[in-house]
Amino acid sequence: MSLSKSQLRHLRGLGHALKPIMQTGAKGLSDALLAELDQALEHHELLKIKLMSDDRDEREQMLTTLCQRLSCESVQFIGKTALLYRRAKEPKLTVPA
Repeated sequence: MSLSKSQLRHLRGLGHALKPIMQTGAKGLSDALLAELDQALEHHELLKIKLMSDDRDEREQMLTTLCQRLSCESVQFIGKTALLYRRAKEPKLTVPA
């Protein structure tokens, strides 16, 4: 799934008002965290999360791993906050074509 620039802009606008619903712990990405994120993405489609690491390269690696394992797209990544999107089987969000 690849998003166009207009789709990314639309999703960033929707995500601006969201609060982070989850944050990674000191142990990084656990199976329990991935399972919770998977359920949350299925229910909400668009999530804001916090990646709690002081090393930028480690945060980028965590985000890449999240996107691969959850089959989602990174819409925006600023500091320790990431905005993730995955279209649900029954979409709730309208994303422009």
